[in-house]
Order: sequence, then C-alpha cells, then structure tokens
Amino acid sequence: MKINQIWDELANDKSLTSGLLFRRYSGTIKPDIYISLQYPEKFLCIYIAINKKSEVNISNFSRLQEIQVDLFASPNETDKNILIFKLLNFEHRDIFAVLCEDLIASIADETKEKKIILEVLNRFEKWKSLFNKIASNGLKPEEQRGLFGELYFLRKFLLTNNDYLSVVSSWTGTEKQIRDFQSGSWAVEVKSTQGNNHQKIQISSERQLDTTNLEDLFLYHISLEQQQNSGESLNDIIDSIKGILRIDTIALNKFKSKIYEVGYFDFQRNLYNSVGYHIRQDIFYKVENDFPRIEENDIRTGVGDVKYSIITSQCTSFQISEIDLFSTVIL
Repeated sequence: MKINQIWDELANDKSLTSGLLFRRYSGTIKPDIYISLQYPEKFLCIYIAINKKSEVNISNFSRLQEIQVDLFASPNETDKNILIFKLLNFEHRDIFAVLCEDLIASIADETKEKKIILEVLNRFEKWKSLFNKIASNGLKPEEQRGLFGELYFLRKFLLTNNDYLSVVSSWTGTEKQIRDFQSGSWAVEVKSTQGNNHQKIQISSERQLDTTNLEDLFLYHISLEQQQNSGESLNDIIDSIKGILRIDTIALNKFKSKIYEVGYFDFQRNLYNSVGYHIRQDIFYKVENDFPRIEENDIRTGVGDVKYSIITSQCTSFQISEIDLFSTVIL
C-alpha cells in the first residue's frame, strides 16, 4: 500500500531527530492529508491540516490505548491546525495502514472542510471499536461459523464476477446491516448452521426476509460440519480470497478493512488454525410469495425484536440454482 511505502521512506530519512517528518499523501487527493513519522519515538501517524476556525471535538478519543488523537497548531501554517492520529503500538501497523487507506479513500474528493471533519471523526469512531477488539480473545465459535459462511458466498461471487471492488463492497454484513450482501435492488442473506440444527434456520428480525424496497431477495443456507484439524479453516478461506484479490489492491484493502471490522486479525491466526469446516450442503432460495417468513407489515403495533426459525424442508419449492442467483445479482 502507498501509505506503507511513505512510512518506510520517512523512516529512512535521517534529516530529523525530533518532531514530525511528513509527506503529503497525494496531489490528487483534495483534502490536505499527510503521512508522517514522529521522532524520536517513530510513531506512525496520519494527519489532516484544517482551518483554525473549524470546530473539532476529539473528546471521544481521549482514552484510546492503541491510538493517540491530538489537535494542535500547525508549525508551518499560521492559519491551520493539525488533526493527527498516532499509532502507539507498532505491532498493529498493518491494521492501521488499511484503515488509513480506507479513511483517505472516503474523503478523497471532498472539498468542504466541515464534511471532511465529520467523516474523519465518524470513521475514527469505528476505528476505536476495532482497536478495542484487538484486546479480545478472538471471535466466538458462532461468530467464526457465521463469518465462514459469508466468506464462502463471497468467494463464489468473486469467481463469477471480476468487478472485485464492487463485489467486496456489496458485503454489508460486516457493517451490521440487515442483510449480509446488498447492492441496488437485490440482497442475499447468508445463514450457516451446524450439526443437528442443519434443518432449521434462525432469522434475527422481521426485516431480514422482508422484500420491501427490493426486487430480488435470496437466502443462502450453508450446513457445516466442524472438525478438528480437518476441512477448510477460517484462515484458509481468508487466504484464498486474498489470493483472488491480489491483482486488485483497492479491492484487497477493502476486504482487509472488512474482516478487521468483524474482529479477525492476522496476529490471532493461531486461534483459528485447528478448526476446519466441511460443507454438508448449501442451497439457494428465492424469497418471494408464500416463502415461510414474517415481514414487518405482519407485526402488530407495539411488538418488536421479532426472532423466529424456518424449517428448511418447507422451503424446497423456492430453491434456485447457483447459476440463476448469480445471473440476477448484477452490480
């Protein structure tokens, strides 16, 4: 990634022993974004130069353990402040780099400073929760299975469509959206089951299988068999997808950002090495007409947080082929 290259070049520059050594990220980026290194600590940093008159509230970031956020007067421009983000733990450089690239891409064409500041602070609010997850003990077993199922569908999608960035961007499950994949007028909800529960699918809300505002809604059910040291692990499928995306750096960075969002980090790979999955069965359903489900309009006023299950044996008439599904989910 470009940002890593700049940090490496700054690290090899011996012209400064104290303070900030910096370089503008790119002349094509409209906001004043700089990649920097703080000496003598060699903290990796990214900062944005903003007008001193602009209001910036960074109080939400005052107690972060992994990132330090500061706002101070620019030493080079009297009318500017510097909004800077420093990575305090070098071990998490790769995560910080991916998220910085994602941040830069989100404001690359923005010219209104108020919107730039708002977007930056909103993005770093997400970063705060991500870096809190780093201190955890990895994903729970049910989270691992759910992620594996979504990645299994994502890989199928990538192998049928070479617009990799659009495919990865359609994966909305990492953002806690209602459905796991969505773009335009179609959506796909992925459900992974294991063992004795493979005939029953749990639906988490009345909106998950609601077709309002959608032309096409699909349910993809994957029945998994979990085994120790056998089958395809979570690490394996992530490496497989990274291999597909290696020719598209932007899509690869987007994918890395998304798996970080759900709490998968490379330095915790050892937690997922021994557990593998075999696919017992995977079936696509078209959710329409009398498909067994509850929709929002079915709920009486005052009723909320609806959760229910679907018996797959009652859905056979709604099965469709993989070819039919991928001919419909157009990007």
